[in-house]
Formats: sequence, C-alpha cells, structure tokens
Amino acid sequence: MNPFLEKPKRMDEHLMNWAELSPCPYDKHCVDPYTRTRVILMNGTEFENVWFTHQFHRNCQDGDVRRALALIRRGEQQQQKLVAALKPDDENMLEHTIGYEQLAVDLTAHLAKREPDEYVRNALNFALLEDFDHLYRYADLMEMEDGQHAEKLVGCYTEIMPGRPTIAHHRYPFDSVKKPIDNKKAALQTKLCVGIITAAEQQTMNYYMNVCAAYPNTPGRALYREIGMIEEQHVSHYGSLLDPCATWLENLLMHQYIECYLYWSMCETETDARIKGVWARMLDVEISHLHEALKLLRKIEKKDYQQVVGDGCFPAPLKLESNIQHVRQVLSGTVQITACRESYTPVENLERDADFFRYQHIVNHDLGCVVSHQVIEKHIDRFGKDYRFQVDEHPVCVLRDRGKDNTDAGRTPCALEK
Repeated sequence: MNPFLEKPKRMDEHLMNWAELSPCPYDKHCVDPYTRTRVILMNGTEFENVWFTHQFHRNCQDGDVRRALALIRRGEQQQQKLVAALKPDDENMLEHTIGYEQLAVDLTAHLAKREPDEYVRNALNFALLEDFDHLYRYADLMEMEDGQHAEKLVGCYTEIMPGRPTIAHHRYPFDSVKKPIDNKKAALQTKLCVGIITAAEQQTMNYYMNVCAAYPNTPGRALYREIGMIEEQHVSHYGSLLDPCATWLENLLMHQYIECYLYWSMCETETDARIKGVWARMLDVEISHLHEALKLLRKIEKKDYQQVVGDGCFPAPLKLESNIQHVRQVLSGTVQITACRESYTPVENLERDADFFRYQHIVNHDLGCVVSHQVIEKHIDRFGKDYRFQVDEHPVCVLRDRGKDNTDAGRTPCALEK
C-alpha cells in the first residue's frame, strides 16, 4: 500500500463525538495477547504524535502551520482516547504491565530480525534482554500479589525467565547516547524502526512515571520506580538514533507516515474482527493527517514525500508474534554485554574506573536495597523458587538456578565463568 496515492477526506470529517470515543473494551479473560499489545502500541504511537506536534507548535512562528498542527493534534488526541478506551476497567495495573513488557519483548525482537542496519539491530538486541528481564520481575511480583501466572496473560508466546538482570541495567547517562542514523542514506525500514521503537519505549516510560506512585503497596511502587528509571534510559538509547538533521516538517511527515504504516499493519494482522474495524477507521484518519503534512512540506520547504520516505510504498506489515528462539539466541550471546558510549562491550573489557562501575557503586551500593533483586528473593523465600515459564532450560548456565537471584551477569567481569 502507498498511502500517498489514497484519496483523503477532509480532517473535519474525522472528528468524533463522545459516543464514538467510547468503544466497547476487549474482554481481558479471552483477548488474544497480541490484541492487547497492539492496543498498547497504538496508544503509545498516538501519544508520541500528540507530544511531537506540541513541541513543533512551541518552536514555530507561522500561525497557519500552528493552526494546522492544532487540528491534526485534536484528531490524534481523539484517536488516543479511543484506543486507550479499548483497555477494560477490570484489567489491573500489573496485568496491564505484563502486556507492556510482552510488547517490548516481541516488538523489539521482530524489529531486530528484519532490521538491515547492523548498528540499529545491535541497539535493539541490547535493550531487548533488559525488557525481557523486566517481564520476569513483574511476573514474579504478580504471583506473590494475587497468585496469577503471567504465562496465561502472554499466551505462552513469550518466555518468562531472567534476561540480563535488572540490576545490571543501571548505567551512567553518557552510555545511553548512540550514533544517529542519516535519513538520506538509511533504508525506509530503518527509519520506520527507529521511530516506532522510540515511541513504544517512551510510552512505557510515561506509563511507569505516572503509575509508580499509584501502586497500592511500597514494594510495588519501588519496583515500578526502579524499572521506570531504566525505561528512561531506553528512550534516550533509542531516541539518540533518530536523525537530528531532519527538519520539523520532515519529521511531521514521517510521524504521520509511521502511524499510517502501523494502523495498516494492525489491520493486516489483527485477529479480533471488531478491533480490526477500529484499526481500519484509524488508518483512514491518519491518511488525512499524512496528506495535510505533505501539503505543508510542499508549501513551506518545497519538498515532496519522496525526499523523506522514498516511493512511499509500505514494507511488509509489522507483526507481533512469538520470538522465543530469537530471544534465546540473543541471551546466549550477549547477556554479559554492557553499553560503553556509542558502542557495546563485554563487562570484562571495561577499565576498572569505567563510568559503568562508578555508577553501579552509587546506585547499587547496598544490594539489599535493590528492589528488582528483592522481588525475586522474596518470591524464593515464599515459594522455594522463582516464577518462570520456559520451553527449555535457560540458555545461560549461571541463570538456571531458580533458588537464587543472579546479580552478577552483565554487571561483574567473568560472571559467566562462576
């Protein structure tokens, strides 16, 4: 599909009334896990576009452009409210969080498997192991809190076991800044990938920033606070890959193009007929937004869409699906890797006075205060072992012990030899 060849409606024709903004939510007891994660992904995509147009608005002097942005943004706001309303009110915070982390794992793995740029692919696979470990920590908290097994929520499509331990994710801020892509040279797939993953991780960061203080007990609040700090690192990590030389209007066009691509992908892959209809309607809205962005690009910068997205034809649809073998492969080969400025390196290759070790000493000086570690230890104390869902033994030998939480992998030199 090429959305630039579609005939758009006037944007006013897409404005919705209150009834239209109140769709029937999915049933949490029988929803397909990937329908849940699609809802989270598209909610985050709309959130990114609302905030991008706010920032553009605040940095623009042209009143006509500001008014066009306001109209686009009102549509995005309505879309975000509609998509967010698909989540049922009886889905609690932890259940919803399991969906967030399953999305992070399977979206990142899917993007990595099809990413042509090795540097971007390495960035994806690096953070993948961290979101994978977050899923494990929240799943253990869930079993302690209400006896639920997260494997049911993820449909057994995604394994639940340790990744790179969360304690190892805390790094000095300089190490989250990566090299940006060059939009003039990058493949369309790469530009889509960087935009999609940045928005998705930003949604997770925002969610944890807002809910960590709302969790009903102190241990849960502390876990959301710790993992929320790491999600901010991930947003810096992925956001630094975006081309800083792209103009505001080029970025506006790319944002709208990404939304069109994602809603089209959701339509192509959704299994719930009713929600598939929601995605189809949202695609129609985004095509109108895209054509408005193109109109502004042509008028003000005298550029056409080919200078931003090539011929405009979508690549294969993005598909949320099981990625168990990919995650296992990445785990077995890179669990001991950490970030070092714009690159990645085994922990044992760092200098003894490296920022990574200095920062670890500051934030994790007292191991007993690190909540992501405490959660697993408390689960083991209560049940005799941690909670996992695995299809086979863990691919990393030192992470197979279910009676002790490993705090060395990815953090301590030669940890895999112990």
